[in-house]
Amino acid sequence: MSDHSPSGRPGQVTITLDGVLREVPGGRSLAAALIAIDEPVTRHDRAGRPRAAYCGMGVCFECTVTVDGAPLIRSCQEPVRAGMTVDTTGEEAR
Repeated sequence: MSDHSPSGRPGQVTITLDGVLREVPGGRSLAAALIAIDEPVTRHDRAGRPRAAYCGMGVCFECTVTVDGAPLIRSCQEPVRAGMTVDTTGEEAR
């Protein structure tokens, strides 16, 4: 896949985020790309509170998401790439 979105804007890639196609900046971690599009929530804790990247270096596991069906991926460590499917609802991990 190309590192361009269907709109042809360089540096943008298209991912599927919770079932919706979204354009995000390429060349960074998934967590950083989600923050850049104002979608920082990566999961909810057991009490239902939203969680997002905290340490940004893969230590705390606050930013875990499901990527292409694989659960518990630390989004701060995962490079964003065109075509990836990201689930922040936790449904795929259940």
